[in-house]
Amino acid sequence: MTIEFETPKPIENARFLLQTVADNMMRPVSRQFDEEEHTIPFSYIEFMHSAMRAMGGGSAGSLAPGEEKKPEDPNKPKRAPIAYQLLANQLEMLSWGDVGMYLVTPGGGLGAAAVQAAGSPEQKAKFLARFNEEKPTFAAMCMTEPHAGSDTSAIRTRAVLDEKTNEWVINGEKIFVTAGDKSFTERPEFGKGFLVVWASIDPSAGRAGMRSFVVEAGTPGVKITKLEHKMGIRVSDTASISFDNVRVPFENILGSPTVEKTTTGFKGAMATFDATRPLVAATGVGVARAALEEVKKMLAEQGVTIRYGLPRQKLTAVERDVVDMEIMLKSAWLMVLKAVWMADNKQPNALESSMSKVKAGDVVTKITQKAVELMGPLGYSREYLLEKWMRDAKITDIYEGTGQINRLVVARQVLGYSGSELR
Repeated sequence: MTIEFETPKPIENARFLLQTVADNMMRPVSRQFDEEEHTIPFSYIEFMHSAMRAMGGGSAGSLAPGEEKKPEDPNKPKRAPIAYQLLANQLEMLSWGDVGMYLVTPGGGLGAAAVQAAGSPEQKAKFLARFNEEKPTFAAMCMTEPHAGSDTSAIRTRAVLDEKTNEWVINGEKIFVTAGDKSFTERPEFGKGFLVVWASIDPSAGRAGMRSFVVEAGTPGVKITKLEHKMGIRVSDTASISFDNVRVPFENILGSPTVEKTTTGFKGAMATFDATRPLVAATGVGVARAALEEVKKMLAEQGVTIRYGLPRQKLTAVERDVVDMEIMLKSAWLMVLKAVWMADNKQPNALESSMSKVKAGDVVTKITQKAVELMGPLGYSREYLLEKWMRDAKITDIYEGTGQINRLVVARQVLGYSGSELR
């Protein structure tokens, strides 16, 4: 078996295109949208949607360029799948530009990922096709609740089947929903988005009773109750949403409506995270790379160069710090690549997925903090983006499973314990 470290051509092409987007559409307005929290960057959204459609982006809002289908040459080896690797590279580059703006890139996000992971072919055809239509469209996942943060199995939102109308009736409250407002609030500029709401159809069954439901934009009974004011990723909306006797069609349930003694429903949620946590880690790597490159640029402008190749004891303290930052960055990125490679090849990656998320969250926090520290007053000043990247960085360690929860996942995988045995 040959191991290759060359970047596949589709990934190189996509990174080149998105470098242009990051340089010209994200960095110049990064400070503006950080100051004007929750202001929607319509120009960026419209451009990205048009570009994604022109590239033949995937139905889940992927940035991956489409390819013309050609007859396969039976004598030519098949190319290894690279969909998740491609997406990880794209998200790293966009997050290098501005991670908050990346989070308002049109597409399905976690909502579409949940449909992809647990939906039927008919559901995928119905809901995922929207991201290729004329108007930009968003989707969001609603899982976290005021009393159920990291312990997602403790959610109290209920979904009860009304057998007379054959509809599910949902009641509950969700918080910290990324892109919740853009996914549900109907706007003339956007297509019809949706929320994927996690609820219990049988609380007595515990995790086995968990299911997700597609709730389309504009559904009566759904209310955006709050938009969070945040330390970082301020251009991205993070919503609290209430559900008061919300009726959705029977066929909008993702997965089987029958409760069995297995935890299939809960595993559907976890399968979603196994696929997306390395992608979140990639966004953290992008922010860390932005901070590291800016530090090296500012140091170079002051005549400070990093003397690679010298013994560590002969380097200055600043040089050692920069080298350490580079080591951390590369190690985090390699862990991301391992996790997405496994996802592409349909290998179980719960361990590698959580490990990459833990590592990236830790690394981006340390690198951005060190970047501010090394630049002193300049790093702390709003004249530069270093302080913003430090604020943006911390969310990597929090959303889609906190660092503590992902460490638990890693420990359970390594030691062979169940969730009830190691908490």
